[in-house]
Amino acid sequence: MSTALSIIIPLFVIFFVILTIVRTVRIIPQARAGIVERLGRYQRTLNPGLHMVIPFVARLATVIDEREQVVSFPPQSVITEDNLMVNIDTVIYYQVTNPERATYEIADFLSAIEQLAVTTLRNVIGNLNLEQALTSRQSINTELRTVLDEVTGSWGVRVNRVELKSITPPANVLDSMEKQMKAEREKRAVILTAEGERQASILSAEGAKAAAILRAEGESQSSRVRAEGESAAIRTVINAIQESGPDAATVAYQYYTKTIPAIAEGNASKVWVVPSELTASLGRFGAMLDAAADKTSPPASED
Repeated sequence: MSTALSIIIPLFVIFFVILTIVRTVRIIPQARAGIVERLGRYQRTLNPGLHMVIPFVARLATVIDEREQVVSFPPQSVITEDNLMVNIDTVIYYQVTNPERATYEIADFLSAIEQLAVTTLRNVIGNLNLEQALTSRQSINTELRTVLDEVTGSWGVRVNRVELKSITPPANVLDSMEKQMKAEREKRAVILTAEGERQASILSAEGAKAAAILRAEGESQSSRVRAEGESAAIRTVINAIQESGPDAATVAYQYYTKTIPAIAEGNASKVWVVPSELTASLGRFGAMLDAAADKTSPPASED
């Protein structure tokens, strides 16, 4: 009996020492905080690292995660101002800033945040119609975050962001919205098609106008060049005749019988350039033709 006790007692002492060491040495991970209670009352908050806690007198009550947390709440049915039931999915980003308050000020701060978010969401959406609720997500998020952060601040919790993942209207409203969007898309397509056709017509008309202008300018330039060429040719002939010294009657005869008919045979619009030097000669040549006709005509018979 004494032998058994001599073995059991040392083993018990060793076990007690090991248990005491295990309960005394506490390691708090990074971004965590430990709440220590002594004789049932809050004593201190342990920061990350190695700590010694007196066993049987003090204990590590809980470890609080101080990192930002993300929680997604189940879809909530909310009634809008125009009496339409919509389902809203909410995501909240929160962070514990005071581990002591988060432990002792409220029993379950996460459940409290969820219920507070649902109540606040119903109040906010209840003041908006469906169209405003669908188009004012940012303002709804901001208002929710402001209300939640104001209340949860006393719990040692900060609400950083509130996001509405989805807002789902009733099935009949969704069908009407889809038809309206389809009509809007078709309307925009018709407008864009008409605008494209109008632009194409304008560009085509401008192109035809530019082509007509260029064609007219080309024809005018061509006529002008031909006229200038014919005028230059006539002046060259006149200069050559003047240098050879023929009489004016011969010049007029050549101009009437050869030059003018040659010009008249062309297809282009005629621009006749009659040199001033030939004006008097042409007059004298006409007079000579009249005189010759008088001489060759037979005299009238006398009865």
